[in-house]
Amino acid sequence: MKQKTIYILLASILLLTACGSGDVEPTPTMELIQIQTQAVETFSAALTQTALAAPSKTPVYTPTALPTFAPAATSAVITLPAVTQAAASSPTASCYQLRFTSDVSIPDNTQMAPGQTFTKTWKVKNTGSCAWDTGFKFAFVGGEAMSGATYTLPSSVAANAELDISIAMTAPTNKTGALRGNWRMQTAGGTYFGDEVYVLIVVGGTTATNTSVPPASTTQPSYP
Repeated sequence: MKQKTIYILLASILLLTACGSGDVEPTPTMELIQIQTQAVETFSAALTQTALAAPSKTPVYTPTALPTFAPAATSAVITLPAVTQAAASSPTASCYQLRFTSDVSIPDNTQMAPGQTFTKTWKVKNTGSCAWDTGFKFAFVGGEAMSGATYTLPSSVAANAELDISIAMTAPTNKTGALRGNWRMQTAGGTYFGDEVYVLIVVGGTTATNTSVPPASTTQPSYP
């Protein structure tokens, strides 16, 4: 802005000088001399301020090269095949099964005297996909208990394995006739599963009929 003012003043001086030139050079008036002097002083002051404001020459910064290190060896990434893990689940009732195989002792309709003691043994098979765990119970579920106590498995029984289960019993003294007691296997948590097996005795000489199996037909076929 100051330089622009100086240029305007110098142009004015030159214009006035040109206008005043002729055959006879007039003596410059005091006003013209003062304007020239002021312009020169202003121009000199502007040059001084410009020189002061100009930044000093600063040495150019030369960055020092940093030492170069060899890249660290990259460990090989080994991608393992994804392994699908089945969700852990506790065995359900459907995985436990029991099938009656045979009566090892005391077949159906065995004659007993009142108060007679005996041991009933069943052969059963684990037909499920899960083993029977230690602590599973073979318990009375209905009919005549005949003083039989719950049997607890002392060891596990694998799938497809057979097992003989024996229960000590006593024929009742206050009842006669056919007496039946029903038994069944249960988990340690009390869930029953598999076939329900039974013991069937006759106290007092009366023969009982096993109603679990329908009697064979005795009707002879008629021919035309």
